[in-house]
Amino acid sequence: MSTLGYTVHDSMTMLRRNLRHAVRYPSVSLGPALLPILMLLLFVYAFGGALGAGVGAGSGQDGGRAGYLEYLTPGVIVMGVAAGAMSTSIAVCSDMTEGVVNRFRTMNISRSSFLTGHVVGSVVQTLAGLLLVVGVALALGFRSGAGPLEWLAAAGLLAAIAFAVAWLSAALGLISRTVESASNKPLLIQFLPFLGSTFVPTSTMPSGLRWFARHQPFTPMTETLRGLLTGSPVGSAWWISLAWCAGIGVVGYVWARSLFHTTTKR
Repeated sequence: MSTLGYTVHDSMTMLRRNLRHAVRYPSVSLGPALLPILMLLLFVYAFGGALGAGVGAGSGQDGGRAGYLEYLTPGVIVMGVAAGAMSTSIAVCSDMTEGVVNRFRTMNISRSSFLTGHVVGSVVQTLAGLLLVVGVALALGFRSGAGPLEWLAAAGLLAAIAFAVAWLSAALGLISRTVESASNKPLLIQFLPFLGSTFVPTSTMPSGLRWFARHQPFTPMTETLRGLLTGSPVGSAWWISLAWCAGIGVVGYVWARSLFHTTTKR
């Protein structure tokens, strides 16, 4: 077997390990889906009537809760991807601080497989959690006019976002000395969707906040997904989203690999 073949084999072994942990502790693996579901229920039922009158009508949709649900759902789905950052950071930090990595060092396994298993496992768990979010949205009445190609593109976009966020979260877990600090560092990632177009259009925000909201990564991601699922204009948001995914992913990958090799250096 070639070096690449051994690396893939070891990475799959680490992936199975992480997925077994997820099955054993479903509350941890599916916990990130709880926040977007709660936000969906809260904003649709508590604020949907008032917000929908402006947001829904202004976007060419029916006003009220139905219109706001159509506007809100794509943003909440993206929020679910960001929420997965905490579990990834905690899982990596936990393995680093509990001595598991030291045992891995005594085995004949690829060094890169540890991080790869965590990242791919995080993507799988995040996408599984998003199925719950979409299921709740459908139960509330969300209906998408997207066809199979649009749904496939939406799934690809969400996977790309999850992959980029997972690498960055892995790096945050590696720089954390305790599990508690690992749970705090990804909070900025989780908070960014709140300062984008998730709940209201950026055009309704004050000028300074509006500039930030339009230029932060989760706004074009949300607008791209919203366009794919609801048929609203996407414009240049799709390639800006992919550029953000590539940039975040590369930075997270290089940072995480550098930290891991430095930390586990003999």
